[in-house]
Amino acid sequence: MSVTTAVATRRGTRPRNADSAVVHRLPGTPMVAAALVDGIGNTAAAVEFSYVAAQVAARVGARKGPLLGILAAAEMAAAPPGARVEDGVAVVAVSSAESGITQIAWTGDARIYGWTGTELVQRSTDQTMGTWLRNWGGTAVTLHRDDRPDETVTTEAAALVLDDLARAALGRCSIATVPLAFITDGLVILTSDGAHTQTTHDVMKRLVREHAGEPQALADAITAAARPDSDGYRDDATVVVIRVTPATH
Repeated sequence: MSVTTAVATRRGTRPRNADSAVVHRLPGTPMVAAALVDGIGNTAAAVEFSYVAAQVAARVGARKGPLLGILAAAEMAAAPPGARVEDGVAVVAVSSAESGITQIAWTGDARIYGWTGTELVQRSTDQTMGTWLRNWGGTAVTLHRDDRPDETVTTEAAALVLDDLARAALGRCSIATVPLAFITDGLVILTSDGAHTQTTHDVMKRLVREHAGEPQALADAITAAARPDSDGYRDDATVVVIRVTPATH
């Protein structure tokens, strides 16, 4: 097997890009780790946090697996009660050029996709209040918002409002909350929410189909596909592509 990677990122409409992505190959081993951290906020400190956290997650992930990579990065967001520190959401994927298996772990709403050759499958589950409501919210929800009267809406309508509210982040994760999975897709894609929420699944699937053999072209295309919302806001968009292919002799 061989593992090829590519990274692309594009700043949104805010002054700084608080997304970071790092790829780390562990010398002397078949392991290649990729980490993507979406920093919360848009300060210089948030940018620095996301970069260092991604470095920690990728380097530890290549050595001890993606779950421990995320938990190591989470220590950067640890603080005494009452202290405010930077935070972010993260995904880590560790691919083996020997077995072709990719281990994945995540916290928050960055995503991991796998390409089966015909379908683009979301391999992670968003840890957001929106996802929680879809699973457990019943048939109706009353929204309490500061800027408008209380409103009772369907669970799906409430979930759409709360999709941006993360239930987990590096600073609030633990070994019990970070999922770990093993996948065998030949193409694995990591995305920040600015990439996957500001385009459609059908567009992403078309781009994967067009550029499956060109990881850098695919990463560039998905980041470029993100569009502003109705208010003109566009989030930072970051994509990591990992291609695991049989070795040629």
